[in-house]
Amino acid sequence: MKRLILTAWLLSTPIQAWAGEIWVSNEKDNTISVIDADTLEVVRTYQTGERPRGITFSRDFSRLYICASDSDSVQVMNPETGEILYDLPSGEDPEQFVLHPNDRHLYIANEDDAVTTVVDTETRTVVAQIDVGVEPEGMAVSPDGKIVVTTSETTNMAHWIDTEKLALFANSLVDQRPRHAEFTHDGKQLWVSAEIGGTVTVFDTATQAEVAKIGFQVRGVHPDSVQPVGIRLTGDDTRAFVALGPANRVAVVDARTFEVEKYVLVGHRVWHMAFTGDERYLFTTNGVSGDVTVIDVAGLKPVKSIKVGRFPWGVAYRP
Repeated sequence: MKRLILTAWLLSTPIQAWAGEIWVSNEKDNTISVIDADTLEVVRTYQTGERPRGITFSRDFSRLYICASDSDSVQVMNPETGEILYDLPSGEDPEQFVLHPNDRHLYIANEDDAVTTVVDTETRTVVAQIDVGVEPEGMAVSPDGKIVVTTSETTNMAHWIDTEKLALFANSLVDQRPRHAEFTHDGKQLWVSAEIGGTVTVFDTATQAEVAKIGFQVRGVHPDSVQPVGIRLTGDDTRAFVALGPANRVAVVDARTFEVEKYVLVGHRVWHMAFTGDERYLFTTNGVSGDVTVIDVAGLKPVKSIKVGRFPWGVAYRP
């Protein structure tokens, strides 16, 4: 009985330790907005290089990596002070990246060069440049760190990279203009969004075979405006959230049946998303409306819109 009472109390009590912060890159303002995940207010704004897009934290959250696309660099920021500590070599026009589980190697999509650049964050040197398709953008790394995937917008493929050999070992065709890739937390599947194709393709990681293809139909929205971009899966891999761009919706997908459960209305041109640590809230970056929508994950409904900078793009959680 005591255990039941304690469990009920924990579920009904706000967990302050999980509140943390949501960091948002504003590509037109060259800034990062920091949102307090408890008060749901912007508490700090930091300057960055030109056109910040992809952002990610080191494993101990002591460094923030920023794709400053028009500065042709990956900047490293001290999140405690907002100071840019140094730049990493990145190749031209870095857009998205992933940090390997070893917390050392960054895999960067270089849109203008059709390569994936691998950077050692400790020695600050380029380890390799791997040829991929035309206009690479999306990046994903498997939980065990053995595979990295780059998606190429013009070639319409997901390129599978062996991280030990630093070489391609497979290519998977997807629908038109893939923008984002995401592994499930158990590493068994890869989800890839196709912006112009209007679909998400799910692959079996072991065989690279297609498992499912998910389409979206939003009442009152023209099919051309349904453009999947960012994807986030819950920690138990039972539910996926898909940002649908100018449809101004986030699709909620049952990740076991691949059926769409619901569409949640958000701001204009939704790009990417991040959960709080307890998955109580999901934050979406809405480029055209210049705001972030806060979604109550349990209720599957928007609870607040937070104004940030111009054209918010990337988003990351920090406890």
